[in-house]
Amino acid sequence: MHLLLLGATGLVGSHVLELALADPRITAVTAPTRRALAEHPRLTAPKIDFDNLPQDAEIWKADAVICALGTTLKVAGSRERFHRIDHDYTVEIARLAKAGGGRTFVLNSAKGADVKSLFFYSRVKGETEKDVVALGFERTVLVRPGLIDGPRTEPRPAEQMFGTLLRRLKPVLPRSLQANRPETIARVMLEQAFSAVPGVTVVTSDALV
Repeated sequence: MHLLLLGATGLVGSHVLELALADPRITAVTAPTRRALAEHPRLTAPKIDFDNLPQDAEIWKADAVICALGTTLKVAGSRERFHRIDHDYTVEIARLAKAGGGRTFVLNSAKGADVKSLFFYSRVKGETEKDVVALGFERTVLVRPGLIDGPRTEPRPAEQMFGTLLRRLKPVLPRSLQANRPETIARVMLEQAFSAVPGVTVVTSDALV
């Protein structure tokens, strides 16, 4: 399988990349990014401008797509920029991948994603899910983790503190309230990319514990 991976330098995406390059079922990985990645014989990592995506590039041609793109309002700097990154980048690349022959799209979304949500973050995630599903891939997988508990390049003190609390409470918390580890999310996303079950599949946070 030829895999197109988006967000390969991020917390979840970096784990997907590591797993994919070690998986003999994957013949090639294309991972467009802004930052250089370590070389690997099965990896192609073109540097691209996400605000000016090449429309007819070979990089969009793959059997399956795993999308782990995403940011926060704080890092994005504005609601408009957050929407541009989390929604527009994802949907535009999904469109290009579908046109390039992609059959499966696996999206790292978020728990609570809902176009009718009162919360901006959840509403954008819901809009992204809706617009990706509307493209009509043979198989679309919406992975909805809760709090992702793992080391990040940018400091997120409140999230880290909450993650520590959830780890301590894990023995008494229901699975739906437990934090999700990035390596577990990555493993599930990769396995979902191999599935041949058609239609839309939703993977909830309790399945990621």
